[in-house]
Amino acid sequence: MMLNIVLFGPPGAGKGTQSEKIIDKYKLSHLSTGDLFRKHLSEGTELGKLAQKYMDEGNLVPDEVVIRMVEFKIMNEPESPGFIFDGFPRTVMQAKALDILLENMGQAISGMIILDVDEEELKKRILLRGQSSGRTDDQDVEKINNRIRVYREETLPVAEYYQAQNKFYKIKGVGSLDEIFKDICRVIDNLPVNMVE
Repeated sequence: MMLNIVLFGPPGAGKGTQSEKIIDKYKLSHLSTGDLFRKHLSEGTELGKLAQKYMDEGNLVPDEVVIRMVEFKIMNEPESPGFIFDGFPRTVMQAKALDILLENMGQAISGMIILDVDEEELKKRILLRGQSSGRTDDQDVEKINNRIRVYREETLPVAEYYQAQNKFYKIKGVGSLDEIFKDICRVIDNLPVNMVE
């Protein structure tokens, strides 16, 4: 029985904090494509070299390479009770490929959880974070607006994809961290585990 959760949230929604709490409580493995890229590139694996080739040419790494990295991670953690997919899949193509990959392993995505925060609140949070962390991209209003816009444009189709499968859950990302976490747990605790269509 596996619990596979896709966790999404715009920049500044508190996704990082909440995913740590979810991982801690449900003992899920964290799967972030950023981490996977860094691992494969630094270790110089076949997939890493392949990804590097595309990046050196200034191209996006194709979905099939990303999916193979995801597959590699899942295959190498057979004891895991499930995965939290962080910021992935970013496109409907990736979501479909992930469904096929999991189905071949007798698994499925249990649900997609989105942390919903309105834009004004997001901007306030990111600017505050920028002041305390010194991250320059968190201090530039234009860059922040662009990141939020890109997120909205990218995620909307993916959210609709999971909505069509009745696997989409929206959580209000405003309030105390514990309150938000309780709302997330309420969703997770009621998810159908390992439902293969």
